[in-house]
Amino acid sequence: MRLPKALRVFVLIGAVYTFLLCINLLGSSLKLLGGGFVNQLISTTSNPLVGLFIGILATSLIQSSSVTTSIVVALVGTGSINIVNAIPIIMGANIGTTVTNILVSLAHITKKREFGHAFSAAVLHDFFNVLSILIFFPLEIHFHIIEKISYFLAQIFEGAGGLKITSPLKIILEPVSNSIEGFLAYSPVVLLVVSLVFLFIALTVLVAMTRSLMSEKAELFLDKYLFGTAGKSFLLGLSLTAVIQSSSVTTSLVVPLVGAGLLTLRKIYPYLLGANIGTVITAILASLVTGSFVGVQTALAHLTFNLLGICVWYPLRRVPIGLAEGFSSFIKEKRMLAVVYLISGFFLLPILLIILTRR
Repeated sequence: MRLPKALRVFVLIGAVYTFLLCINLLGSSLKLLGGGFVNQLISTTSNPLVGLFIGILATSLIQSSSVTTSIVVALVGTGSINIVNAIPIIMGANIGTTVTNILVSLAHITKKREFGHAFSAAVLHDFFNVLSILIFFPLEIHFHIIEKISYFLAQIFEGAGGLKITSPLKIILEPVSNSIEGFLAYSPVVLLVVSLVFLFIALTVLVAMTRSLMSEKAELFLDKYLFGTAGKSFLLGLSLTAVIQSSSVTTSLVVPLVGAGLLTLRKIYPYLLGANIGTVITAILASLVTGSFVGVQTALAHLTFNLLGICVWYPLRRVPIGLAEGFSSFIKEKRMLAVVYLISGFFLLPILLIILTRR
């Protein structure tokens, strides 16, 4: 039985709210499981390579590059670690934040073709960040280009006052989120499982309702006005992430749209790059409030890394897009490998490499 259009719109809004709520709860559960461990982990690095893997693992655990960067900013500001050791952690944080995208893509795993599209959208962000690290990590180790550029930028911002922005999502989600977290605070594993289950349910409903409501005019609006040009797509990703203060949310929102065939990788690529810039704004504002020069420099180092990555990999966008398409074509034939990739690439491998490189 086909639902009336008004009811389908209501169900769609409910699915979007549940989707956002579950992402918020997912981050909270991971923080409860690994928050203290993350703080200790970040503060104990002196090897740049270890720092890189710590950034990946820490952000994979707490699911927020903004939180990881803010912790690093605070530690640099207090002198617990120096800017040289902070920069590799920030680079790794860019990779770790994409775990949510992959989890979202797994909701499509029962449909081969759809999953291939969704998974390619999820890993596109990964390939951009990995390719950027392959270039700028060795350059930073030998020439400290990010440290020098961020130092120059920090001098410009020196003395500037801080500004606090409250995310509208927090206002909308916090009452329900706090109630659920309060009820399950002593069972972070249960909170994690519940958030994952309802995340997948919400995504299934979201995709179904979007398809049923998406007329040719609506598709045209999405394609022409929101993602019509690279500039529009980039600004959309940047502004949404700056306001919401979570790149995990903004980047994962387009994964089901690509899975449903409403958007392509080429359309969302500038959007993902914009989200990469938008996520830095939270850390910059936080660092300006502290008034610490090295704290501001650390936040600006994150911005510098992302801008340098864009300067290289937007003109050469065929490379990350081609890699994402090729990898997803392989994974969709053996879909359980997506779970293996998630667990090993973001958790087991970083832990193993941290242990080996710290000896």
